Amino acid sequence: MDTRPFTADDAEAVDEVHRRAFDGRTEESRIVQRVHDADEAVVSLVAVENDRVVGHVLFSPVSVRTHGEPVELVGLAPVGVLPEHQNEGVGSALVRRGLLACRESAVDAVVVLGDPAYYSRFGFEQASEYGLGNEYGADDGFRVKLLTDGALDDVDGTVSYRPEFRQ
Repeated sequence: MDTRPFTADDAEAVDEVHRRAFDGRTEESRIVQRVHDADEAVVSLVAVENDRVVGHVLFSPVSVRTHGEPVELVGLAPVGVLPEHQNEGVGSALVRRGLLACRESAVDAVVVLGDPAYYSRFGFEQASEYGLGNEYGADDGFRVKLLTDGALDDVDGTVSYRPEFRQ
């Protein structure tokens, strides 16, 4: 399996990945499409096996107020893998490669709303311990991973996702 940046030619396959990964729901695939249409994807990667897209991950900007220097935050969402390729490390590979790409793009921290046990293996910690909340009111599942030491020292408040997540 290889990972590579998303291209417009991947759109249909990525739509299928998210629809099938999320039991037929279409919201995740619509978010991906809207973020790409708005040209707001910071990192968007696909996992490819035998010339077939089997997974996808998206990182897009989020905002939070700061008391000091501006901080570059992104949200990880969604990540999806075709059901027949789940539990093979595809999602983990996408998350790891995506975090590396975020670091290379000068992102200071990444937030995610998801399973704490899953995301803790990538170094995500409880976001509320850094003074961060989210517009969905979730606590335990809202996690953050620092990519720059001290990046959240002067940051607190509610993290807001892009409008494409609310449409």
